[in-house]
Amino acid sequence: MLAQDMKQADKYFNNFEFSLALEAYKKILDTGEPNIAVVQRIADSYRILNNSKEAEFWYAQVVNFPNADPTNVYLYAESAKRNGNYEKAKFLFQEYGRKVPAQAVIAQRMAASCDTAMKWLASPKAFEIQKNKALNSEGADFSPVKTKEGLFFASDRLDGSKQTMRNNWTGNGYIQMYFAKAVTDSTWGTPVPLPSSINTTYHNGPAAYNEQSETLYFTRTQVVKRNATKSNPDPTSWFKGAENSTHTNRHGIYIAERKGEKWDNVKAFKYNNTDEFSIGHPAITPDGKVLYFVSDMPGGLGETDVYYSELQSDGSWGKPVNAGNIINTPGRESFTSIGEDGNLYFSSDGHIGMGGLDIFKAVGTHKKWSRVENLKYPLNTSHDDFGIQVDATGKAGLLSSGRLASNGFDDIFTFKESKVPCTLIGRTIERMAVAGTTKKKEVPVEKVLLQLFEEGSDTPIEVYSDKYGNFAFPVKAATTYTIKGTKPKYLTQTLTMMPDCRFNTDSVKVEMVFNRDTPNKPIVLENIYYDLDKHDIKAEAALELDKLVQTLKDNPGIRIELSSHTDSRQSHRYNEMLSQLRAQSAVEYIISKGIARDRLVAKGYGETQLVNKCKDGVTCPETMHAENRRTEFKIIGNTAQAR
Repeated sequence: MLAQDMKQADKYFNNFEFSLALEAYKKILDTGEPNIAVVQRIADSYRILNNSKEAEFWYAQVVNFPNADPTNVYLYAESAKRNGNYEKAKFLFQEYGRKVPAQAVIAQRMAASCDTAMKWLASPKAFEIQKNKALNSEGADFSPVKTKEGLFFASDRLDGSKQTMRNNWTGNGYIQMYFAKAVTDSTWGTPVPLPSSINTTYHNGPAAYNEQSETLYFTRTQVVKRNATKSNPDPTSWFKGAENSTHTNRHGIYIAERKGEKWDNVKAFKYNNTDEFSIGHPAITPDGKVLYFVSDMPGGLGETDVYYSELQSDGSWGKPVNAGNIINTPGRESFTSIGEDGNLYFSSDGHIGMGGLDIFKAVGTHKKWSRVENLKYPLNTSHDDFGIQVDATGKAGLLSSGRLASNGFDDIFTFKESKVPCTLIGRTIERMAVAGTTKKKEVPVEKVLLQLFEEGSDTPIEVYSDKYGNFAFPVKAATTYTIKGTKPKYLTQTLTMMPDCRFNTDSVKVEMVFNRDTPNKPIVLENIYYDLDKHDIKAEAALELDKLVQTLKDNPGIRIELSSHTDSRQSHRYNEMLSQLRAQSAVEYIISKGIARDRLVAKGYGETQLVNKCKDGVTCPETMHAENRRTEFKIIGNTAQAR
């Protein structure tokens, strides 16, 4: 009896009836001891159904079996990442790399992606995201396409549909195209299914719509006999399926013309070839001349790639062209869309992301892409995020995501940029030497004129620092600001920043250090370090020299001498040579940042200007030697003062 039950459960699994397979496998568990074959299939079923919460639990059971394939450690890590358990996922990816050395590079890359995701999670972009109750159902709702009259989207809902059959893959209905009429620019009425000319009895969607020609481009799924090792049974992505299956699902793009309330002249895209591969997830440019889509056709770079086809002068579509390796990866690229801002958007699990599918923006054109940008948190999450619709500003729209679904089904969300206001609290200080020591103390600088420039505006907000050096400005999150500080007898300073405001009550703190414009008075540059006996500019030193570059830009009338000093160890001649090389390296770095050479003089003083007693023959601790190894600058000319 147990063998027969297992045979039936496997039949469900191989026929992609995963909702039925789960019931059957769990029933087997109830009647006997757990075994790896059953537990493995339960874990795989939950993964295929995008139920990452259950998948993580069941893969945790699978890996405890001594004969479990190491691949399960990777799948366990993926599930943990999808659930936002990044530390756990990182450990598991590293464990997988140890178990399967041939995959160590991929494992380390995935482990590093967990660190990136945690970084993005800690610094969210300023977006307000809400689930749209009017559009969503108990099933999966995804890939919204906004038009002037309303909204197209895909759904496998049973309520409000004309379906009488249940899809045993998910337990929901088959994917169908819906339309919701616009009530306002951001609200829609009750969704209704499109007519049978679009919605056949099997899967239809997602889609793209061209308002200029009133044409719908949509994905339609065909069941075909399996005749190759690759198979694409999932109507919304490209799950490879079970090896024992005899049939598979493949996608094709279909094109329909709108005639009033009817859809006529439905025809297949010229390059459909469902016997061999899939083509789906269309996106059409506003002028109707470039059609983007996703395919696993031979010759691609990964599991699925983004392609495009150009409209020819005779009205036919040109041969598909791969969008190239800036966009496409060895993983899955899918769900293309064209934003009203003119950019191409797509989802991928091949680029570095937060988990599952992340949404990316492609920068460039279909013939020359320069880079792709991850939209980061909260537009992306650890779950699948895809099917985005972006408005003309690029700062609002709709997207589909599994972020709030415990059952793996997707919902449609609205998003808009929401720059949280908060307060920037600053302090203006001067660092002054403490007499008789090498130490410095911080002294407030009062009556500094502070001007706050918001990016894109030439009109600043102005305040003065008080007697304690304090000042404050109202600011907003995710906005770039430049603060310019000026006071007579001091060098002008500027600071550029982007406040990280999470709540209205937050405050962001900054400190501005002011140096006097006194000629021939040395000013020490902090944190300028060199490797022993080396004069190369290190990354830490470059950051400090960048501040000096900004000072030179803020004070275009000054010329400076940049000097380097060593400790007393080594010979006088050696120290003089080394310090000159270090000073010259710093000057060359500053010149490379756009400062004119005639404003800079490099001078190496070796050990001739020690700031403490650590001369030749005197024993000193390393900390005192370090005080002598310093880089300074002093003003040797100021055309502003001359006037």
